[in-house]
Amino acid sequence: MGCIAVSLMVIMTNGIAGMADEDADIDALQASIEEKEGELDQLEEEKNALLAGRTNIENIINGLEAAQSEMETYVTELDNQLLSIQSNIDNLNQLIAEKEAEIVIAQAELEEAEAVAVAQYEAMKARIQFMYERGDNMFLEMLVSADSFADMLNKADYIEQLSAYDRRMLEEYQLVVQYAQLCREELQAEAELLEEAMAAAEAEQESMNLLIAEKEQQIIAYQTDIDTQEAAIREYDEEIAAQNEIIEALEAQVAAERAALAEANRRRYDGGIFIWPAPEYTRISSPYGWRMHPTLGVDKFHNGVDLAAPGGSPILAAYDGEVVAAGYSSSMGNYVMIDHGDELYTIYMHATTIFVSRGDTVTRGEQIATVGTTGRSTGNHLHFGVRLNGQYVDPMQYI
Repeated sequence: MGCIAVSLMVIMTNGIAGMADEDADIDALQASIEEKEGELDQLEEEKNALLAGRTNIENIINGLEAAQSEMETYVTELDNQLLSIQSNIDNLNQLIAEKEAEIVIAQAELEEAEAVAVAQYEAMKARIQFMYERGDNMFLEMLVSADSFADMLNKADYIEQLSAYDRRMLEEYQLVVQYAQLCREELQAEAELLEEAMAAAEAEQESMNLLIAEKEQQIIAYQTDIDTQEAAIREYDEEIAAQNEIIEALEAQVAAERAALAEANRRRYDGGIFIWPAPEYTRISSPYGWRMHPTLGVDKFHNGVDLAAPGGSPILAAYDGEVVAAGYSSSMGNYVMIDHGDELYTIYMHATTIFVSRGDTVTRGEQIATVGTTGRSTGNHLHFGVRLNGQYVDPMQYI
C-alpha cells in the first residue's frame, strides 16, 4: 500500500503540475465524493455477501460438531457396557476359582474314599482267597468242631453272615467308586461351563474394544473434517480479503488519478459490446453466481465467468481501455485489469504470460495475455470479471 500511495502522489503531482493553469473541476470532486459513497456501499454489500457465503461452511461445522457429540455419547455408553462386562468377567473368575478349590477338596476326599475302598477290596480279596483255598473243608471243620447242635447252627449262621458282609462291602465299594466318578464329572462339567462363559465374555469384551476403537477413529475423522472446514473458512476469508484489498486499492488509485486529471482527459465508456475474451473457447465452464467451489467443496458466490480455454491460448481485451494493473497475486495469479471508463473495469485472471503493462492503452480484440492456471486455479482457464461502480456484475450483460 505504501508503494501505491507514493505512486499515486507522484502521478497526482505530475498531473497537477501539467494543469497548473487550469481551474479545479468541481464536477470531478463531486464525482469523487459520489464514487467514495458508492464504494462504501459496495464494501458493506461485499461484507454481507462474504458473511452469507460463510453460512454453508458454518452449517457444515455445526452439523459435524453435533455428530461428534453424539458419537462421543455413544462411545461413553460403550465404555459403561464394557465396565459391566468386565464386572461379569471378574465374577466369573471368582466362581471359577471357587469351583477349582471345590474340585481340589472333592478330589482329596475321593482319593481318601478310594483308598479306603481299595483297602476294603484287598481285605475282601484275602478272605475270598483264603476261603477259596480252604474251600468246603473249613466250613466242614467248623461244623464238626461244634460242641452241640445249637453251636453248629450258630457257626453256620456266622459263615452266612461273613459271606453277606463280603457282598455288602463289594457293593459299597462299587457305589463309592461310582459316586466319586459322578462327582468328579459334575465338577469338571461345571468348571468347563464357567470357562466357556469366561471365553464368551472375553470375546464380547474384545468386540467392544474393537467397536470403541472404531468409533474413536470416527471421532478423530469428524474433528479432522471440522478442522478442514474451519481452515477453508479462514482461507476463503483471506483470499477474498486479499483480492478485495488489491482491487479496492487499484480502484482507489484510479479514482484519485482521475480526480487529478482534467475533465477532457477522462475516459468514458461509450456503451459498445465487448468481444469474447477467450476466442479459442466459446462455452462458459463456470457461470457467474452461486456455485460449488472446486477446492473448498462448498457453495460460494462466483464473481465472474470461467472459460476453460487451452493453456497458452490468447486472452483478448474485451473492449478499448487503459491497463490500470498487470501483476500477480496468490489468488488471482497473473492478472490484468483494464479501465473502460465510467467506473467500468474488466479483470482477466490466472494468465500464464502478460503482454501489457500498467498505463498501456489497448483496443478491443488486442491480445493482452495467454491462458494459464496461475494462482488459485484447478486447471487452465480464464476467469473473466466485470466490475461497475465498485462491485462485480454479470459479464454476460456486456458481451
